[in-house]
Amino acid sequence: MSILETPATSVPAATGDAGAIAALGTAFAAQRAAFATDRRPSIEARRERLGALIGMMLANRERISAAVAQDFGAHPVPASDLIEVLGVVGRAQHVLEHLEEWMAPSPRHTDPAMLGTARAHIEYQPKGVIGNIVPWNFPFDLSVGPMVDMLAAGNRVIIKPSEYTPACADLLAEMVACTFDPDLVTVAVGGLELARAFSSMPWDHLLYTGSPAVGRQVMQAAAANLTPVTLELGGKCPAIMTPNSVTETNVESVIGTKLIKSGQMCVSVDYALVPRSDLDTFVAHAQSFMARAAPNYSRGEECTGMISPRHLQRIEDMLEEARASQCRIVTLEEDGRIDRETRRMPMSLAIAPSQNLRIMQEEIFGPILPVVPYDDLDDALEAINAGERPLGLYVFGDDAALTEHVLAATHSGGAAVNTCAIQSALPSMGFGGSGMSGMGRHHGIEGFREFSNPRGVVVRGAGDLIDVFYSPYAKAAGLVQAVLSGT
Repeated sequence: MSILETPATSVPAATGDAGAIAALGTAFAAQRAAFATDRRPSIEARRERLGALIGMMLANRERISAAVAQDFGAHPVPASDLIEVLGVVGRAQHVLEHLEEWMAPSPRHTDPAMLGTARAHIEYQPKGVIGNIVPWNFPFDLSVGPMVDMLAAGNRVIIKPSEYTPACADLLAEMVACTFDPDLVTVAVGGLELARAFSSMPWDHLLYTGSPAVGRQVMQAAAANLTPVTLELGGKCPAIMTPNSVTETNVESVIGTKLIKSGQMCVSVDYALVPRSDLDTFVAHAQSFMARAAPNYSRGEECTGMISPRHLQRIEDMLEEARASQCRIVTLEEDGRIDRETRRMPMSLAIAPSQNLRIMQEEIFGPILPVVPYDDLDDALEAINAGERPLGLYVFGDDAALTEHVLAATHSGGAAVNTCAIQSALPSMGFGGSGMSGMGRHHGIEGFREFSNPRGVVVRGAGDLIDVFYSPYAKAAGLVQAVLSGT
C-alpha cells in the first residue's frame, strides 16, 4: 500500500466509537486467529518486523514532527526527532543486537540425586495479542516504543492512541497500516467509549500509560478477564538537593528537565527539595540558566504548548491559587506571558509553597516547579516516604555515601543521581513504576520478558526418583526418613 493511501485497517475517529468498537472486535479476532497459526515466530521474522518498524519511523520523521506540533499547538522539531523518532529507533536497534540471546532458553538447575539426567529450562514464549493504551504526551514514543518489545517477544499488537492527539493518532494509524498486516499490528482510533471497550477485551496482556485514577479503572476492567497488566502511572517525582549540591550545573539539570515538553512528562521533576540556606542560590541559578539558554522561552520555538485549553487553564488555576496564598512566584522569563493560540506559557518557580496547595497535592504536568525548603535531610526523606511512591526520584550531591543513603531510604520506580529522567530513556534499562506509580516494566530485556510467558520446561532423563511421587507411598516414606535422618 502506498504511504499516501487511506489506511483501511485503522478506525477513523469520524466513524464514531460504535464503529470503532466493532472494528476493534474484528481486528482482535483476526489477530487471535493469526496467532493461533504462528505461536512462536522465528527470530528471522521478528528481526524483519523490527526492521520494518525502524524504516517506518525514519521515513515519516518530518510528518511525525508536524503532527506533534499540530496537536500541541507548538513543539520543537529537534525534540520530536530526538524522542519520538530516534528514541524509538534506538530501542529497536538495541533489541536487534540482543534478541538472539534473549530468545535462547535459560537453563535451570536440577538435582541429579532426585532427577538423574533430567534437563530444565525457561523458554520465553509469546503471550499472544497485546493491547496498548497510549497517553497524549509522547504519542509515538509510548505507542511504537513498547511495540518494539511486544514484537520482539513474538506478539501481535493493537494500539489505542489518545483522543487528545488526533493528528498523531491518524498519522500513526496510516503509518502502521502501510507497514504491517492488520493481523500483526493495527491501530484503533476513537474516544472514551472505545477506551472503555478496549480495556474490557480479553487481551493476553494490556499496557496502559496515564493517571492512577484511570489506571484503577483499566485494571478493574482487565480483572474480569484475568488479563495481566503493565501500568505506568507517573506521580510527584522529587529532585533532592543534598547539602552543598545547589550548584549551577545541578540546578541547570533540574530546570532543563522541567523544560522538556513544558513539564508534560511523567518523569519530569515535580518539585525540588532544597536546603533552606540554599533557597536563594537555587533561584539565582535557575534565573541565570533561563536568561542564558532560553530568554524568550514562551515566545520561541523551544517551548511546547499545553495539550489543550483545559489543561492550560488547569495550570493557570494552580499557579493563581499559589499566588493567592502569598506563595512567592518567580517567573523565569522577563516579560513572560501566556500565548493562548499556541497554549505556551513561561516557566515559574513556586517558593516554599504550603502543602495544602494543588501544586503540592497533584502531579503538576506543566511549567511550574515548587521549590520546597528543608532543614534536615532525613525529615525531607520522611516526607517523601509519607506520600505515594514516585515514578522517578532524583538526588544531587558529590558525597557518594550521602546519595546512597537517600536511595536506600526511599522507594521509587526508577532513580538517577546528579541528573533527571534519563533512567526512562535507556534502551537497555527496564522502565516502570512502583505502588501508585505503576507496575511492570518495558524497555530492554525486562520489556522482552514482560510481554513473554516464561514457560518452565523439564525434559526427563534417566536414573531419577520421580516414581516416589506415585502411589503407593512406601518408597516415598523411606526416602523422607532417609533425608530427615541424614543417611
